[in-house]
Amino acid sequence: MTLGAIHLKSGDRIPILRAVPMAAVHLACLAAFFMDFHWRLLAVCLGLYYIRMFFVTAGYHRYFSHRSFKTSRAFQFIMALVATSSTQKGVLWWAANHRHHHKYSDTDDDLHSPTLRGFLWSHIGWILADRYEATKTELIGDFHKFAELRWLNKYHLVPPVALGVLMFLIGGWPLLVWGYCMSTVLLWHSSFTINSLSHIFGRQRYATPDTSKNNPYLALLTMGEGWHNNHHHYMASARQGFFWWEVDITFYILTVLSWFGIVWDLREPPAHLLRPAESGN
Repeated sequence: MTLGAIHLKSGDRIPILRAVPMAAVHLACLAAFFMDFHWRLLAVCLGLYYIRMFFVTAGYHRYFSHRSFKTSRAFQFIMALVATSSTQKGVLWWAANHRHHHKYSDTDDDLHSPTLRGFLWSHIGWILADRYEATKTELIGDFHKFAELRWLNKYHLVPPVALGVLMFLIGGWPLLVWGYCMSTVLLWHSSFTINSLSHIFGRQRYATPDTSKNNPYLALLTMGEGWHNNHHHYMASARQGFFWWEVDITFYILTVLSWFGIVWDLREPPAHLLRPAESGN
C-alpha cells in the first residue's frame, strides 16, 4: 500500500478516498447499539431494503442491463431514480458493466469473477478500483441517448444523499442510521452476493461456459436473483425462477405491474428450456 491507494498484485489500484465513504456507512451502523430500539426503525430499514432491492433487480438488472421487458419513459426514469438511491453508482455504469460481465463471464476479462480473482474482489473490490470508474458508454448506447439517464448517471450521489437527508429530517439520527445506513449496507452485501457467492455455491442446472449457479437462499435474499445459472443460460428472460417452485419475487411484482399497463412484454424462457431433458431436472 502506498499513500492514497491500495495496489493489488493484479495491478489494480483502489484509491483510499474512494473506499472511505463506503467504510463510513458501515461504521455508522454501529451507532444503532447506542440508540433506543423501536420496531418502526426496523420496519423502515427492511422496507427501504426491499423497495430498493426490487428497483435494482427489476430496473438496473432486468430492464437496463437485459431489456427483458418494456415500459414508458416516465417509469424508466422512476426505476433508475429509486435504484440509484441504493448507492450502487449510476444506472448506465451499472448496466454497462453487467453487460460486460455476461460477455466475458469467468474469463480473464471478467470484471468480478470469484473463481479467478477471489471472493473479496468479486464481492466489493472491483467496485472501488479506479480501472472500472468510467462508464462503458459503448456498451449502453441504447439508454445513453436519454438525457435524464445521463444526468442521473453523472450525479449518482444525489439520490442516496437526498434519501439520507430525508431520513434525518423525518426521524433524526436513529432513522438516518436505520433507514439509510443499515438498510444500504444490507442491500449492498445482499446484491453483491450474486457476483460472488452465486458463482461459488449452488447447483448448475444448465451447462454454461461459466460457474454461475442456482442458489435458493440467495434467491430469497435478493428477490429472485439467486437463480443465477438460469439467468446466465437465458439472460433475456424477465423471469429468472424458471419453474413454479423457484421463488422470484421480482417477477411476481413485475407481473402485477403489467396488469396495470405500467410494464409490458415480459419476456420468459422458451418452452424447450423447461423440459426435463433440456433443463437437467
